[in-house]
Amino acid sequence: MSRAFLYLLALGLWAAQAVAQPVSGLARFEAGQVSDIRGGVAVDLDLSRGVPWRLFTLDEPRRLVLDFREVDWTGADPEEMAQSDSVEALRMGPFQSGWSRMVVDLAEPLAISSASMRVDRDSGRAELRLALSPTSEEAFAEAAGATADPAWEGRSPTARRTAPRQPGDPVVIVLDPGHGGIDPGAERDGVNEADLMLTFAQELREVLLRAGNYRVALTRTEDVFVSLEARVARAHDAGADLFISLHADALAEGAAHGAAVYTLAEEASDAASAALAERHNRDDLLGGLDLSGSDDRVAQVLLDLARVDNTPRSQALAEHLVDGIRTALGHVHKDPMRQAGFSVLKSADIPSVLIELGFLSTARDLKNLQDPAWRAGMAAGIRDGIAAWELEDAALARLRRQ
Repeated sequence: MSRAFLYLLALGLWAAQAVAQPVSGLARFEAGQVSDIRGGVAVDLDLSRGVPWRLFTLDEPRRLVLDFREVDWTGADPEEMAQSDSVEALRMGPFQSGWSRMVVDLAEPLAISSASMRVDRDSGRAELRLALSPTSEEAFAEAAGATADPAWEGRSPTARRTAPRQPGDPVVIVLDPGHGGIDPGAERDGVNEADLMLTFAQELREVLLRAGNYRVALTRTEDVFVSLEARVARAHDAGADLFISLHADALAEGAAHGAAVYTLAEEASDAASAALAERHNRDDLLGGLDLSGSDDRVAQVLLDLARVDNTPRSQALAEHLVDGIRTALGHVHKDPMRQAGFSVLKSADIPSVLIELGFLSTARDLKNLQDPAWRAGMAAGIRDGIAAWELEDAALARLRRQ
């Protein structure tokens, strides 16, 4: 089946079988399983009501993606649901505002052989049934890819302002709470990085707004997935003068404590930074995005441009942020100034940094990140670092190439 046919099939079947049942609002996950059947794999989901949906496959790595408008996944246990050797992992959660997503990591190439949603006319409850059958790697790759849909895809980024910022103009700061939705980030003891960073970003926004001449926007204001490309695009849409991405990682091995500030570099400053950037840059894959059309040459051009004009400003910002955090809290990471190839920092014309506020894998940092008083101190340190950078940057503005 073609990608376009599968997409229309999914929406068409829903419309045909649910026409007598008005559908709006949130459906609840009630039961589900991915299991082996004769000749392939079955995906069975029971929902409290019928909702619009679509499905497609992606390659490198192989994934099945199902989108819904929308499903509350409370109670879903991915490990319990995955009952097939052909499935490596399941993830589900909010994706975009008003939409949720389920991603099935496939251990082998499988083709969608049938797909249907049956909606009970009396209760509105829905049963989604998919059948997957073995196929060749070549056929899987040929069929893989999300069908372009203007109603679904995020809007294209608009050009940011070209006029230089004038003295007295507010500094536009875009805060980027890492992860979100189907990608919760690091998790420890029932706490996840996405929720912590959204809480902190909202608190930091209030601190900056009270400080004076700042305008502050967030790349996300709820628990939804935002792609790395969309985060950068939203900064451009806002006409950002600064872009600050907020994270709190967890280490699988070893121990680390304290905040660190990262700037963009083609080569990481150390092995740990390289591994961290690789994990962060895989967020879009984990969220079920199709990156097959990405052009590495464009990314390299952006990197080169950033190195010429933007890297010194970003590095200066990082230095002032480290000083501000150290003054406010009394400590930072033992090696607080780092570099790595974070995709979210690849803006050619906006000074950009990524702050690792701490490590969820370290008990002291985990406690701090959940402490409002500690977060207030961290926010004050970031505010003071931005203020110091702003003074220096304004003084050096006339020396930059025009």
